[in-house]
Amino acid sequence: MKRRVFLTSSGALLSCATLPAWAVLSTPRLLILLELRGGNDSLNTVVPIEEGAYFDLRPRLALKPDAVARFAGAPALHPSLAPLENLWRDGQMAILQGVGYPLPNLSHFRSIEIWDTASDSQQFLQTGWLTRAVDRQPAFASLSADGVVIGAADLGPLSGGARAVALNDPARFARQARLASADGAASRGVLAHVLRVESDIVRAGAEVRPDAIFKTEFPRGALGVAIQHAAGIAATGKVSVLRLTVPGFDTHQNQAGIHANLLRAVADAVVTLRAALTEHGVWDRTLILTYSEFGRRPRENQSGGTDHGTAGAMFAFGPHVRAGVHGEAPSLRSLDEVGNLRHTVDFRRVYASVLENWWQLPSERILQRRFEPLNFIA
Repeated sequence: MKRRVFLTSSGALLSCATLPAWAVLSTPRLLILLELRGGNDSLNTVVPIEEGAYFDLRPRLALKPDAVARFAGAPALHPSLAPLENLWRDGQMAILQGVGYPLPNLSHFRSIEIWDTASDSQQFLQTGWLTRAVDRQPAFASLSADGVVIGAADLGPLSGGARAVALNDPARFARQARLASADGAASRGVLAHVLRVESDIVRAGAEVRPDAIFKTEFPRGALGVAIQHAAGIAATGKVSVLRLTVPGFDTHQNQAGIHANLLRAVADAVVTLRAALTEHGVWDRTLILTYSEFGRRPRENQSGGTDHGTAGAMFAFGPHVRAGVHGEAPSLRSLDEVGNLRHTVDFRRVYASVLENWWQLPSERILQRRFEPLNFIA
C-alpha cells in the first residue's frame, strides 16, 4: 500500500497511511483555520476611516465613522465584529494587516492554491503547507489524524499526503463511524468496509468523533452545526489542525447586507469556539487564524459590490497571541497599476510564525526558503 491512500464515502473523504514508528515527543498545539471562502473585503472589515480616499472610492459601500465597532486601541472594525470585543480586551486577538503576496493572482482557484501550498505566484507545488509541516514529525504521527476539514470537500493546506479527514456531513460521518468502529458493533456500508481494511481509519473513525457534550450554546443553522462538530473534534485532543470553511464572501453585488451577515457569523463562530473549548480545557492550547484567497478591489463596482482584489487582513485569536495590530495597512493613495492594494506582509511570514512560534518547527524547510516570522504569537 502506498504511504498515503485516499478513500471516499458518503459524507467523508479520508487520506490515511501507516504511522511511522517514531518516538512520541509531545502533543502538538491545536490550529483552527477559518477560511473565508470567496475573497473577504478587508477594507470593510478593518476599516480605514481616517483615509479620505476610502470614501472617494466607495461612495455607497463605505462604512460611516459613527457606525463602526471601536475597541480600545484597535483600528475601526465592521460593526458585525462587535462580539469580538471581549477577546480584544482580554489580549487574545491580533489583527494582521496588508497580507498578500507578489504578483497576485485574481482567480479563486489559483489564488487559494497559492495560499494552501505556500507557493510563489508562478510556482506550482503538489503538497499543502501543513502536509509538509506534519510530514515525519513524531508528535503529529502520534495523533489519530493530522487534521479534519469541515464545510468543504477539498483538503486545502492538508492536501497531497496528510492523514486528513474532510467532512461534508459531520453528523452522518459520526453515525457511520460509530457503526463501523472496531468495538464489535455491526459494520455496514462503504465506510465500515474501509474501516475494517485500514487500521488508521478505524482510529480516525473511533477517536475523531464530535461526541463531546457542551453547555455552550451554538449558533443555529448549518454553520452552527459545523462549529459544534469542530469543537467536538477539538475536544478529543486527537488532531492538530481543523479547517472550517465559511462560504459566500465573493460579494460582487449587494455586498453590504451579505458581508454584514457573514462577518457576524465569523465573530459568533470565534466567540462560540472560545467558550466551548474553554469548557473542555482545550482553549489554552488553541490558535484560531482566519484567511481568505484574496481581498476585494478598493473601488466599489456598479452592482453595489466589489470585485476580486489583492491584499487583505487576517485575524488571530487565542491565549498565546501577541494582542494588537501587526503589519502595516496598505495605502489607498498608492494603489498598483490596476487599482489594487499593494501588500505589506507576505502571507508566508504568517505561516512562518505558526510553524516556528506555535509548533517549533523549521519553517525554512517547509516554506522552501526563509520568511521572517510576523511574531504575532507569544
